[in-house]
Amino acid sequence: MDDTHTPTGLRALMKSGAPLAGTFMKTPNHVVMEILILSGLDFVCIDAEHAPFDRGAMDACMAVARARDFPVLVRIGDGSPARILDVMDMGATGIVVPHVDSVEKAHDIARAARFGHGGRGYAGSTRWAEYTTSTMPALLARSQAETIVIAQIEEPEGVEAAADIAAVEGIDGLFTGPADLTVSYGHETLDNPDLRAAMASVGKVCAAAGKTYVTWVPDVATAQAWRPNGFTMFFVSSEHGWMLQGARATAQGIKALT
Repeated sequence: MDDTHTPTGLRALMKSGAPLAGTFMKTPNHVVMEILILSGLDFVCIDAEHAPFDRGAMDACMAVARARDFPVLVRIGDGSPARILDVMDMGATGIVVPHVDSVEKAHDIARAARFGHGGRGYAGSTRWAEYTTSTMPALLARSQAETIVIAQIEEPEGVEAAADIAAVEGIDGLFTGPADLTVSYGHETLDNPDLRAAMASVGKVCAAAGKTYVTWVPDVATAQAWRPNGFTMFFVSSEHGWMLQGARATAQGIKALT
């Protein structure tokens, strides 16, 4: 896997270390994608692991994002080559893969997301490939420069293997999943010592390997509190969370009128 091409787009922003804001998109509708694109976020991640996205809904969301040249990641339910190929061909900028708890899994997803022997199958007729209007050399170069693979660390085994996972060529970032790590360590709230230790440990690994450190946060205040661990890329809440927050605040305000 040749990674000599200069990163572009969202991948370049990740490499820069600038703080990046995105969100998980839970509603399988292209209008929601269109609205989120207008928000000023750096990226959106379609949550195909925990939300009801079928192929048609995802395809429509990808069409809107590609038309607006907006980076979209997809959190897939598993790291199988077929699933990775599916979302990449539809136009995803990259993938977020849950439960990467071994270096073997990291190697597998990094290879499946990129072209080469044993990797992503090549087709020049997909949306990502601009429907046969681009050349093979141009597309191969763009894939190397653009494609993003983020490994989610959600179990103690993943924390222990983090240094080896971060060393895998083609893994662009490590994403500590605070909820899954909390549950895996046997706790019931995010305010627990094992999560704090895991975040600090994986943060040191990412800094040493030059990989982007990623997490989910419910709000900006939590992002600020956790930033000393080295996080630069934040998946903030979701459009569901933001709708609830806005609606509740408005409802409470109206009911408090005198």
